[in-house]
Amino acid sequence: MSYTQQYLGYLSTPVLWKENNDWGLRQFVMPTTTDTAININIELNLRLGKRVERFVSFELRRHKNIEILTENIQIQKDKITLGEIDCLLKQDGTPIHLEIVYKFYLYDPSVGATEYDHWIGPNRKDSLVDKLTKLKDKQLPLLYRPETATFLKTTLDLEPANLQQQVYFKAQLFIPYNSETVRFNTLNPDCVKGFYIHYNALLQFQDCKFYMPAKTDWLCEVKTQTPWLNFVAFVDKLQPLIDNKTAPLCWMKSPKGLLSKCFVVWWT
Repeated sequence: MSYTQQYLGYLSTPVLWKENNDWGLRQFVMPTTTDTAININIELNLRLGKRVERFVSFELRRHKNIEILTENIQIQKDKITLGEIDCLLKQDGTPIHLEIVYKFYLYDPSVGATEYDHWIGPNRKDSLVDKLTKLKDKQLPLLYRPETATFLKTTLDLEPANLQQQVYFKAQLFIPYNSETVRFNTLNPDCVKGFYIHYNALLQFQDCKFYMPAKTDWLCEVKTQTPWLNFVAFVDKLQPLIDNKTAPLCWMKSPKGLLSKCFVVWWT
């Protein structure tokens, strides 16, 4: 897929919550636009997270009321990196420290007890709670380190206390196949992009066709014109990943032409 298709997928992904959430994290409000064209250079090997940061930067720059002051600032002490600040900008003259997040989460009702607890990474190595905790306890407090204050004063003539802190947190959510029990209170149900299913339950889709996009193409919307695989060829390609405990994102086309996104998981 081209980075244009990736950018369109990024644009179509909603923010995970509106305004403030229960963790005290304020969601950045991107101005609306109908312009979806993009023309920037993207390195072929640029990983998904950094690719999204480039897309956010491009989108920010097309709005006249936003001025990007600096991006990807490495904060160091004694030549040791303490962390990175994603973006400092001014929106309508207000200085903002912005952290950028784009995630894929699956709903597991067996994990935790709250709406936030249930959302985990495809391979169970991370979770929404992990990311929110990191934002609240590590990434956002980096602004108030003495080393950051020195950088802000000498480079931008800014004081940390004068900056608002916001996050731009987009996500694609996936619910268990045929589930009707997922309830949303704070999180945005519009983020649900598909379902997930265990590898052993795939046989019910043997009449479907499949495609396994590269990870940078996980951003993209499903396309009809795709080099689809039949069920047998797909399982042959999928099996090594499952054996390696890796849950890939897949596209599926039903015999009637219905297009879906799904994760095939190895865990139960």
